[in-house]
This record gives sequence, structure tokens and C-alpha cells, in this order.
Amino acid sequence: MQNSCDVLITNASVVIPKVGIVDTNIMIEDGKIKALTNSASNNISASRKIDAQGKYVLPGAIDPHVHYGVYTPIDEAARTESRSAAVGGVTTMIRMLRLYESYRNVTKQLEASRSNHYIDYSIHASILRLEQVKDIPYLKELGINSLKIYMNLGADLNHIYMDLEPGTHGVKDGEVNMTDELLSAIVKEGSKVHSTILVHAENPAICSEQMRSGKEKGMGGLKAWSDCRPPSSEAESVAKVSEFGRKFGANLYFVHIGSTAALDAVLAEREKGRSNYYIETCPHYLTHTVDFGSVTGKVVPPIRSKSDLQSMWSALRNGIVDTIGTDHVANRLDMKMGKDGDVWSALAGFPGIATMLPVLLSYGVNQDRISIERVAEVTSYNTARIFGMYPKKGTIQPGSDADLAIVDLDLEKKVTPELLQSYSDYTIYDGHRLKGWPVMTIVRGRVVMENGQIDREVLGHGEFVPRPVVT
Repeated sequence: MQNSCDVLITNASVVIPKVGIVDTNIMIEDGKIKALTNSASNNISASRKIDAQGKYVLPGAIDPHVHYGVYTPIDEAARTESRSAAVGGVTTMIRMLRLYESYRNVTKQLEASRSNHYIDYSIHASILRLEQVKDIPYLKELGINSLKIYMNLGADLNHIYMDLEPGTHGVKDGEVNMTDELLSAIVKEGSKVHSTILVHAENPAICSEQMRSGKEKGMGGLKAWSDCRPPSSEAESVAKVSEFGRKFGANLYFVHIGSTAALDAVLAEREKGRSNYYIETCPHYLTHTVDFGSVTGKVVPPIRSKSDLQSMWSALRNGIVDTIGTDHVANRLDMKMGKDGDVWSALAGFPGIATMLPVLLSYGVNQDRISIERVAEVTSYNTARIFGMYPKKGTIQPGSDADLAIVDLDLEKKVTPELLQSYSDYTIYDGHRLKGWPVMTIVRGRVVMENGQIDREVLGHGEFVPRPVVT
């Protein structure tokens, strides 16, 4: 029936990317947007009606940069981290998967992921060894059409934690040496199959030398961490990979850009053409500086200066930054702090998936730095387009998945780890009062989160999203 649906959202101020804010009702049927209509709601039959009066409806956020399955196996991590994601209005999460063996074994990870997510999910494959390059066409067949390059691994900074085998615990170490040969091979093969290539741009030789010097001088704290992994090492790596990018006509996506120097380096390379360039920043580069007084803020690349923070807001506001990714790492405080509790022994990375939207709404929209339309672009629309999910994801239009975040710009909450419902028992936003929160998260027509509470019966509703999506 034309005037019937499963779910009807009434009185909605709908944020439609590239269109604007539209006051309308949203009809949802079979997990899809059926129609946007101004018909009187009492003329429409629906199993459930949701009144969104006074609130905005955004396309569900897509977090393109999530590490989970490293400190707990994916069969456990998917439950806790997709739950935390739903608290923050995230409806799709893309996992940074790191395997040391052949990616022909990725099916184990896919099997263990199935039935353990509250929200939808996809995967980026980290190519860490030359032998894995030949797996790239196979990955594309599975719908894993994006590859991660860790340029920061090499010299004596070659240690990384791998994703755990499903059902196992502990940590799994690996050593990676990102040589020019390996770098070139990944970009060449990835470009051949039209994959998006994600780049962690840091020069390990520069960082290693600086860190050795910093330790010898007894330096400490986040300022020392930033000084010893300087933005110049990012800029140099951006230029290096761009040479290969132009040679092979690559789609290069630079993850976690948080410094003026790195930003300028990408823009300089973008102007040369012959390669597509995308820029991701993270919420922590918009809210924290080296003055943050806790090593819980250790991350790579490091949190930078106040000037860098202002540059990132400007780039976000002016359309230079394409996406927001959280670089979420699901670890716990006792792991994070390391054996000595100093910046050198602490683990890099911290949780952030649940606070992505609240940070942008609170510090961005409510403080007049960016518009709510811009939030929808950088958290959903652009991400969906870059990673081959659009128009299934990333917008609110008939035929698209009914992935929605209903947000209240006036709702203020004090952040605590308990509020965020992650495996992690800490957050760098602990105690922050953020104004602007999702009050409902809907994934393909199912309400997963309402007023901060997760519907546990929805566990397993989340599906793997192969890319590019065939619609």
C-alpha cells in the first residue's frame, strides 16, 4: 500500500547531503527509505511512529577508520565496539584488518564477524608483506576494495600488533618493513583493480632517530611525543607515495591528517593531478593538543599544537577535509599505560567511535564552526562515495538503506566510559560536557539505540557490506 510502511518518522528536519535541510516525514519499509512525504501522518499506516519534532535526522554516520579485533578477538570485539558505535549514531564501521598470513584466510574473520554486530560493517585490508600483494584481486572479489599502507613501519620502528585469530586471546606481534618495492607493488596492484589505497604517512627513519634522541635527553609527555614524530616526517611520506600514485593513477586516501604540514603536503600533491587525493582527519585533532596532560592521549601521528588544531577546523569548514574517521582503538587502561606509565612505553591509540558525532555537534555545530549539513557530508556522504557504498549508504533518499541518526542539538551529557559502552574503560573525553547527541540510531530500519540504551535483541542485525555496492 502506498500509505503504509513499517516505520514512520514524523516532523523530521532531515539533513540530506548536497540538498539541505528538508522538513518532511520519512517512510521506512523492508529496511529501506520508502518515501519522503509531507502527507499528514494520520493518513499513513505504520507499525511504529517516531516523532522527531525539534530534532535533526542525519544519514547514519560511517566510521571509515576502526581498529577492533586486535586486543580481543573479533567475535567479542564486534559486540562491544558496534554497541559503542550505535551509542554515537554510527550505523556502519569499517575495520582496519591486519593479517600476517595470506588474505585467503580472511574468511575466518568474516565468519566470526557474522551475527556479532549491532550495526553494518566493512573491511580495509592492510597489505603488510610482498606475498600479500597477489591477494588483492581475491580481496576485491570478496567486496574488500580498499587497502591500507603503513608507511610508518620500517627501520627499527617495525613492530605492530596483528588482529587476533577468532576465539583466541593475548596479543599477536608482527614485524613490517614498508620498503619502496612493497610500497610500489601495493599502489600498482591496487590501482589496477581500482581500489582505494589508505596511507598512514610517516617516515620511520626520521621518527626513530628523533625518538632515540628524545629518550636520551629524558624528554616526556605529549609535547615530546609530537616533537619526536614531527609533521615533516608526514609531509615527506606524502610526497613519496604520491610519486607512485601519479605513476599508476591511484586513489590515495590519507588517514588521520592532523598537522598543518601534512595537510599542506597533500594539497600540494593534489594540485599536480594524475591521482585522486582524499583527506581524513580525526576528532582528537579538533579537540586536543600537546597540552593535554595525560599519556592516554598518545596516538600516531601525535596530537599537535593549538595552531594545527585551528588549521584542521579551517580545513574542515572549507571543504578541504573529506571525511572524519576516529582511528578508534579498543584497548583498556591497564594495557594503554604500559609498564612505566610514560609516553614511551604507553600504547598508541584510544577509543573514539561513540564520541565522533557528539564532538562535531558540540564543538562544531553548537559553537558555529561548521554547519550540520557539513557534518552529514564528512561523516556519511563523502565516506560512502569514496568507499563505494553510495547510494546504499550516505544519504536519505528513496531506495537507500534506512540508516539514520536522530540527534538533539540541545541535549548535553557528561562523557564517561560507562556512557560509551565500549570494551575500553577510559576515554580522552572523560568529564567533557558535550552538547548535541544522537537520541536514536536506526540501522536498515531497525532501532538499535534509543536514548542511550542498546536493544540487545538487535545483536546480529549488522551485515557485512561488500564494496563496491551493486544496487
